[in-house]
Amino acid sequence: MEHEDVMEDASVTANDHVDVDMEVNDEDSDDSVEEIDPDSQGIESTSTRKRKTRTLKSEVWQWFTMIKKKPNDTGPPVCVCNKCGQKYKAGSDQGTGNLKHHHKKCVKENTRDIGQYMIASNKGAIDMRNPKFSQAKFRELLIEGVVRHDLPFSFVEYEGMRKVWKYLESNTSNICRNTAKADIQKLYQTQWSRLRGELLRCPSRICLTSDAWTSIVTDGYLILTAHYVDQNWVIQKKILNFSEFPPPHTGVAIAEKISGLIKNWGIEKKLFSITLDNASSNDVCVGFLKNQFHLMNTLVYDGKLFHLRCCAHILNLIVQDGLKQIDVAVEKVRECVKYVKGSSGRKVRFAQCCTQNLLDYKKALMQDVPTRCNSTYRMLSCAIYYRQAFSHLSLSDSNFEDCPSFDEWERIEKMCRFLKVFYEATLQFSGSLYPTSNLYFPQIFGIHLKLVEEMKTVVFDPRYKLTFVEFCYKKLYGENSAQFKEVESALFALYDEYMQASKKATISESTSSHDRGSNDNNARPSDVGGVPIQNNILEEFDEYDNDDLGSTTTTQLQVYLLEPRAKRTSHVNMLDFWKSQQYRFPELAKLAIWIYFVFPFQR
Repeated sequence: MEHEDVMEDASVTANDHVDVDMEVNDEDSDDSVEEIDPDSQGIESTSTRKRKTRTLKSEVWQWFTMIKKKPNDTGPPVCVCNKCGQKYKAGSDQGTGNLKHHHKKCVKENTRDIGQYMIASNKGAIDMRNPKFSQAKFRELLIEGVVRHDLPFSFVEYEGMRKVWKYLESNTSNICRNTAKADIQKLYQTQWSRLRGELLRCPSRICLTSDAWTSIVTDGYLILTAHYVDQNWVIQKKILNFSEFPPPHTGVAIAEKISGLIKNWGIEKKLFSITLDNASSNDVCVGFLKNQFHLMNTLVYDGKLFHLRCCAHILNLIVQDGLKQIDVAVEKVRECVKYVKGSSGRKVRFAQCCTQNLLDYKKALMQDVPTRCNSTYRMLSCAIYYRQAFSHLSLSDSNFEDCPSFDEWERIEKMCRFLKVFYEATLQFSGSLYPTSNLYFPQIFGIHLKLVEEMKTVVFDPRYKLTFVEFCYKKLYGENSAQFKEVESALFALYDEYMQASKKATISESTSSHDRGSNDNNARPSDVGGVPIQNNILEEFDEYDNDDLGSTTTTQLQVYLLEPRAKRTSHVNMLDFWKSQQYRFPELAKLAIWIYFVFPFQR
């Protein structure tokens, strides 16, 4: 029944047992009103006698509606909930308590329409609103977006963006570029403190890589990157600084800049090595850095492994020098690629030549960067694939004059096969998400480079160990070479140095613990036969006993080297391997972190 019909018939007529003035029994119990089936039909009064009409005064009638009774129906009056349609008896003796109780628990009454959650009145206007909106979170995400996408500070003042933010949330407070700058500086300080704490807590030594360069507008910059293994045995690579570095870029200036950055981070006592390219100024830089850190006694193995040269840079120099021998042929291929890519018409003719020679044109030609050997290799390998197409084009296009001759193609193919070794090695060295030191020696063996200090790291790969180093040096220098003896002695010397450092740290911790315990009033010196003996005498005896055992037992390094090697073709995750071996070889696993996992190459 429509609500308007009820309002028109505001009074219930001729009903002896219906009293619509429920205010009298408003506080009746819930049991006084009987709930009936919602599907039952309403009742209309059939009394011939009419009573005086009474006004509906109770507040429940804004939530319930009386149902008109049908003729000849002598049952009690009935009302219905305006929200859910539930029906209740509404006689004068029933009261309104049960109706109020139903209203409080009515499902549809307490479940607001979704539109009511999305809109709210604001000074007479209807606006969209987000009850979870936070100005602080909005500002944080805005600044993060500016940093992540390299946006200018003025981005926060763009009128178009402000309209978007205002549309999404009317309560948004806009910020200016100066506020954005201040927020970014606060974000930097927060992240700097977090990263500094992580560097100081990491169990491994830290290896650094650095490079200086000049922009197109002659502004100088210096980059310092840290490589380390965190507490979860995960390799981390973090850019510590990207700072302005004005000329001159001399060795002394570079050393002063890097030294200042290292001290600012507070990691001078956790360094293992620094990798630089082969510029002469970097040799001077390393000399100054080593002198500084020698005075602090923080270098491992007396600093012999501190300076590493960028092997990717060395490979590039070697290839560039070798390409000079066939420079004419390489230059011809470079001109061929330039000619084909010079116009759309030439591309179409070259595609036709490829089709006639049953070649796939989708592989496309590649233009190299002359100073990058990897790009030169890719250019040559692609050109070799299209060799017949180039020859065909030279016959059909009189303007195409740079096609290599038959002999030059042969030289290019031979050089390309040789360059593949350098290409694959460079790709291995350029990785940043996996250890590279174990990959160095196997890759470089066929190239025969003189970087002895890196060669020892392959020992910590269970597929190679020291056997592979001995095998390679035998091929290179013959039996019992001095070069192999140098690597072997350096490996054991490094292990001995680490064990001594670990031993001193253990004694230091033990002494500190003893000093703390000496304050206990119940502490008493040990005694033998009733005669007190000083603790330092017993500690000296312990050291004597340990030293004697150490001279007769096999070291962890020797046990590791004597165990059978893993199958060379097997897949070994080096981080997982040494993580699983840290309980069998606790000291050796930590040493592996020192010189293996964070033995980086210039990225």
